[in-house]
Amino acid sequence: MKTNNINKKLEQFAAANNVCLMILAAGALTAFLVYTRVILMPFVIAYFIYMLLNTAAAYMKEKWHVPTFLGLLATVLLFVCLSVLSIFFISASIESFIQSTDIYASKLNDTIDWFILTAQKMGIVLNSEVLMNYLNNIPVFNMVKTMGSNIVSIFTNAGLISLFVIFIFMSSTKEKTNFVSNIEKQISYYLIIKILVSLLTGFFTWLTLTLVGAELALMIAFITFALNFIPNIGPFIATMLPIPVLFLQYGFDWHIILAISLLITIHFVIGNILETKWLGKGMDLNPVIVIACLIFWALVWGVMGALLAVPLTSIAKMIFERYKPTRPLAAILAGRRLLG
Repeated sequence: MKTNNINKKLEQFAAANNVCLMILAAGALTAFLVYTRVILMPFVIAYFIYMLLNTAAAYMKEKWHVPTFLGLLATVLLFVCLSVLSIFFISASIESFIQSTDIYASKLNDTIDWFILTAQKMGIVLNSEVLMNYLNNIPVFNMVKTMGSNIVSIFTNAGLISLFVIFIFMSSTKEKTNFVSNIEKQISYYLIIKILVSLLTGFFTWLTLTLVGAELALMIAFITFALNFIPNIGPFIATMLPIPVLFLQYGFDWHIILAISLLITIHFVIGNILETKWLGKGMDLNPVIVIACLIFWALVWGVMGALLAVPLTSIAKMIFERYKPTRPLAAILAGRRLLG
């Protein structure tokens, strides 16, 4: 009897010890991710690019019997062309935004005047001087400067990412285990589908805003493409994004109603029907856990962490499933433990 009690206490102590060790390991890993983000984040992006290119080359070899080297060369050239085009369009969008800052500042002044007059007609007294002073002190130039520094950092990281991609390809000659191959296959498939879905969403967003005559349609389309990688929150922000531009341009009229109605339809059809059909079960992650992991990765790696939250969390879940002590964590990420 005493032996059974001792064994139960030892099991409870071992379980509590494992939990404490996992908490300490999680804290240490988080600190490591934060302090090494300058190097580790470009490396992770480079590895995702490698997985995409390698998967595309393998598909070409299997489907069309294209030699591996030629398949890799074709995918690399296609990726470089798409990257150059993206940089060109993003630069054009930012240049258009910078050129329109004075125009939008003037329109914003007119909107504030209209808002004050409307409020006064309704018997609401507003301090126009305070509103105008706040408006005039908006740090537009600082925002532009910050945007410019972000562009420089993107070009800097692009060189580092390219070097990492080259080194990864050079070191990928060894045969991989089934576990690693399975991870790469699942993550590559998710990224390919997500890129296609985001491109479709960005294209139809641009088409919709162009049809209603909205300014900065191209820039909003590119932001929509990027935000579409952020689950749940990203599409909502992308849908609401054109409202200030359309309001400053036309006021509250049918342009806003039509554009938002079409954008909601686009996000619903592409995100909830096409993406669900193409991805199927997807990454097998619980939606609530996805939001929590999204917040975690955003705090650790900023915007890029939010964009990569789903594939990074999915990789963690697949690793947790491989080892017995961490399988309960994988069940929590999938929502099975939370659901009972």
